[in-house]
Amino acid sequence: MDSRKAWEFSQEKEVEAVKTSPTVEAFETEYPELSEEFKQITKEMYEMFAAKHMDYGLNNIALGGDILNNKDDKKFSLTGLAIRLTDKISRLKNLLVNGKNYVKGEGMEDTFIDIANYGIIGLLVGRDKWKK
Repeated sequence: MDSRKAWEFSQEKEVEAVKTSPTVEAFETEYPELSEEFKQITKEMYEMFAAKHMDYGLNNIALGGDILNNKDDKKFSLTGLAIRLTDKISRLKNLLVNGKNYVKGEGMEDTFIDIANYGIIGLLVGRDKWKK
């Protein structure tokens, strides 16, 4: 296959990957602004996840190891995530009740993003994807 054919093939595959379900298409048509904002928020979430992951590495979630090798390691990791989520929810409750933010740069939006990201990290751990 020449390079032009290879490029065209890759473009076809890219288009296939972008196709969405009828439900997503209907949602995006019915609620374009909400849809775009959701996509923007997930981009922000991913950027924060990437930055924090580069700071902390795998050990933060794997609790001392680079990977989660067995069921007990995974359970221990998920327990740690549950504790972190509890901390974030407590912080969110205090922000809502007190209306004050004592840690600069960590307001309600950051707290919601952290909570969402911890949920996704839990899914990554549960699906055995928390590894290099």
